[in-house]
Amino acid sequence: MGEGDALFARFGRTFEPGEVLFREDEPGNTMFVIQQGQVRITKATRDGTKTLAILGPGEFFGEMAILNSKPRNATAEALSPLRCLVIDARTFGQMVVSNAEIAVRMITKLARRLDSANALIEVLMHRDPKARVILGLSRQAEMIGEERDDGSVWVPITRTDLAAEIGLSEEETEDVLVRLRRLRIVEGGDDGFAVGDVQRLQEFLEFLEMRERFGDGA
Repeated sequence: MGEGDALFARFGRTFEPGEVLFREDEPGNTMFVIQQGQVRITKATRDGTKTLAILGPGEFFGEMAILNSKPRNATAEALSPLRCLVIDARTFGQMVVSNAEIAVRMITKLARRLDSANALIEVLMHRDPKARVILGLSRQAEMIGEERDDGSVWVPITRTDLAAEIGLSEEETEDVLVRLRRLRIVEGGDDGFAVGDVQRLQEFLEFLEMRERFGDGA
């Protein structure tokens, strides 16, 4: 039995797609580590439910309820068949104290999460839908992208979830995606996107910004 299987035997739980692991404002004393599947993290706002992140294998969530003893600040929902380690506050404390590597990994991931939050703020500051879609795809490619044998990056996020995360309607998001598909920068859209070259995606955004700057809007 591998280390992952041994941990799952002790702390593991499975969840079905659509199952809510916890809801915003609920008390909580456990955190979750994803072994398989995806989780959507959402938060209620004045404008409706906002998608904060789509998390995949190796990511953890729910730790803030342990660290600050406050209610959950978001809702977590399984997007696919999910295998998680569910770790309570006492076990988490023992792990951090007894294993320096776990503590370092926790700090590193929290720092990455802060960077990701800052990147999302940057996305939402753009008024141009094209910039939001491109930056949103780039952010997700960096967070949960899976490199394929052909060099492309598979981003397992639906158009609906992408639109919710970047604050656009599905129609606005699809309009931009149609153009990206036409240029063969992006393919797919039903259950995810294949980005042929993330660098080319960034270069296309720079091209659009240059045209807008010089009065030749795209």
